[in-house]
Amino acid sequence: MSPSPAYDVVVAGGGPAGCAAALTLVHAGRTVLLADAGTGPPKAGEALVSMGRLLLADLGVAEPVLGSGHLPCHGNLSAWGSAELHAVDFLHDPYGHGWHLDRPLFDRRLRAAARAAGAEVAEHTAVRSPSRQSDGTWRLALRDRAGGAGERTVRCRWVVDATGRGAAIAVRSGARRRTGDQLTALHLTLDPAPQTPTDGRSLVESDQDGWWYTALLPSRHRLVAYFTDPDLPVAAARGAERFRQRLLATRHISRRARPHGLTTLRPPRRAAAHSAHLDRVHGDGWTAAGDAAAAFDPLSSQGILTALYTGLSAGQAVDAHLHGDRAALADYEAKVTTARTAYQHGHRAVHAQETRWTDRPFWARRQRNLHHNPPPTKGETTP
Repeated sequence: MSPSPAYDVVVAGGGPAGCAAALTLVHAGRTVLLADAGTGPPKAGEALVSMGRLLLADLGVAEPVLGSGHLPCHGNLSAWGSAELHAVDFLHDPYGHGWHLDRPLFDRRLRAAARAAGAEVAEHTAVRSPSRQSDGTWRLALRDRAGGAGERTVRCRWVVDATGRGAAIAVRSGARRRTGDQLTALHLTLDPAPQTPTDGRSLVESDQDGWWYTALLPSRHRLVAYFTDPDLPVAAARGAERFRQRLLATRHISRRARPHGLTTLRPPRRAAAHSAHLDRVHGDGWTAAGDAAAAFDPLSSQGILTALYTGLSAGQAVDAHLHGDRAALADYEAKVTTARTAYQHGHRAVHAQETRWTDRPFWARRQRNLHHNPPPTKGETTP
């Protein structure tokens, strides 16, 4: 006879989605292992919209996670569809201001909160070789990436895949990844300016081959990112000087970047920024959350909020399913579909506003998408 599982649920991925799922499951009385591989380049420049406070409050962690170390964001600026700046401030937002996150600090505090709530948290630990057993449990290898305890094997009743865009466990279990476009980010972090800027608002500015984003970070460094398609010539020119020249050609981004020094730039890094989703977000013994379930274009500013929402909802669904609720996982999938549909409507509406360069490949592709691929209605999915 096989030994009893050591855990009800193993959550693979220690970002916002994984932590939200772990916290929800622990609060429901489940035994949980949260495994955080800690791989990939450091995340910087991500924002949390004001509604995020509500989700963190639902998880019982709003104060310890947002209490200090992040930079308040009181509004957004955009030059989109026109060369003129348009401002949206959060003065009358019922939920208050948003935040420019110190992302590593944000994630560490979420994992600390999960540990304090009763989850076992394995730092620098990757989930490997997931194997579904004949008794309906999982056998998983946990590999210590920090060179400590090596590898150990655990068993559990359910797995939450919060491994990010790769959706490693879901894809291994037969789910298919579908992408909406090929958007790529070229980004770098500028040194602090000699005099600290007083405007903490984020700024978006479109150009003929894509769009720019900049925001002041809690460290007083400045993130500058350019979003385009990887097959365009502008994306191939990844050197520091070409990036600098294109940055200086902007009307608004350059004004905020110049005080930080642009004479000796490092080459920008490249990161995936495209829309993507799984064809199904649950299967035999697994549920996906966060970017593993649905990843959104950064223009939406919904990434962290959606990660928290899907993590919390996935945790609730898994707990209900383990209690015998046969509709719980389908209800969760419907929530993800609804969130993705709302995102697609907003995404198309925003891109429809930029009509200055419809003859350029980047914008022509998005205009074709507006006419040939309308957003799905409730209950439908798109490839």
